Amino acid sequence: MADPEDAPGSDLERENRVLERRLRRMEANVRQLEELQDSNATIMKGLVRDLEGERAKSQRLLLNVLPERIVGRLESGEAPIADRHEDVTVLFGDFVDFTRISSDLSPSVLVEELNELFRGFDEICDSTGIEKIKTVGDAYLAVGGLDPHRDDGVDAIAETALRMTALVADHARRHATWQIRVGAHAGPIVAGVVGSSKFAYDVWGDTVNIASRLESTSEPGRIHVSADLAKRLQSSYVLEPRGVVDLKGKGGLETFFLVGRRAGTSR
Repeated sequence: MADPEDAPGSDLERENRVLERRLRRMEANVRQLEELQDSNATIMKGLVRDLEGERAKSQRLLLNVLPERIVGRLESGEAPIADRHEDVTVLFGDFVDFTRISSDLSPSVLVEELNELFRGFDEICDSTGIEKIKTVGDAYLAVGGLDPHRDDGVDAIAETALRMTALVADHARRHATWQIRVGAHAGPIVAGVVGSSKFAYDVWGDTVNIASRLESTSEPGRIHVSADLAKRLQSSYVLEPRGVVDLKGKGGLETFFLVGRRAGTSR
C-alpha cells in the first residue's frame, strides 16, 4: 500500500506548510525591523532634542558674556574678531569707598547688594541700548554706539549714567553708604574677543583710558564728562562746568558734570 505521505497532494501540502513557516518568519523579521526603525527614530528624535537643548543652553551662556551680533559671527566661524569703531561713548562707574563698605558688610550681604545694583545697571543698559562690557570688582564698564544699527550712543550714554546714579541714590536710602562716581568720554576704540575656552569681549584705546580717568576724578554721586562729550550733549542736557582737571597721563583737560536732561526735551 502506498504511503499517504508520498501522494502528490501531500507534497504540495508539505511545501505549503514550509512556505507558511518561512512567511511567518519573514513577517516576524519585518515586524522586528519596523520596531527597530521606530526605536531608532525615537532615539534619533531624542538625540536631536537633546542637541538642540544643549545648543540653546550654550547660546544663552554665550549671550551672557558676548553681544548677540558677536555670537553670530563666532558661530559662522569668523576669527579673530577685532573691530575699530571711530565714534563711540564709553562709561565707567565705580563705587565710592568700596573697601570700607566691603569691610563693614558680611560677605553674603555685600554680594547680595552688589548683585542688586549690577543687575539694575544691566537692566538700564538693556533699556537704553548701551552695551555692558564687563564688571571688574566694583567697577562697571559700558559702551554706546557699538551696534551699527543704532546711532544714538551719545544720548543713550547720558541716559544710562543718569539712571545709574539715580538707582544708587535710591538704593542708598534703603541701604546706607552706597555712592557711585561716573566718568564718560567719546571717541574711537578697538573692540574684540579674546580667549578661546573662556571668551571675553573687551574694548581698548585712549577713549577708554580717558573715561576711566574721568571716573576716578569725579565726585560722589556725579557724572564727570569730557568737554568733547559735553558739547555734543548740551542741546538736550544740563551741564555744569568743572574747569580744568589734571587727568593721570593726560595732563589738564576741561571737564563738565552732567546734571540732567533739559526741560522740554525727551529721549
